[in-house]
Amino acid sequence: MRLSLILLRKKMPPGNIFTGKHRLVKIVTKEDMAKARNDYAIEERNMLYLRNPYLSEEQSFGHAKALGKHEQWIRDWRVKRQKRKENVSICDHLSHLSVKEAWE
Repeated sequence: MRLSLILLRKKMPPGNIFTGKHRLVKIVTKEDMAKARNDYAIEERNMLYLRNPYLSEEQSFGHAKALGKHEQWIRDWRVKRQKRKENVSICDHLSHLSVKEAWE
């Protein structure tokens, strides 16, 4: 018991440790600052690419038609449709139950 008291001596704040007057605050290190700077640099680079697109609107108009994107989409859609199973009704599922029904 005394050994555990010595080992667990670190004082913890009451309740939720991340809120309140006596909360635990993570110490900011140089690695954290470097990571934040790197993240901001990546974000700025992405925003630069979004602000200055490679093609203008006039150049990009009709590029999908020139590449045959719509025809390719239609072909893919037909292949997906062929893979689907046909519609099955409840009568088809229960048809084996009406074997002994006799018509008068």
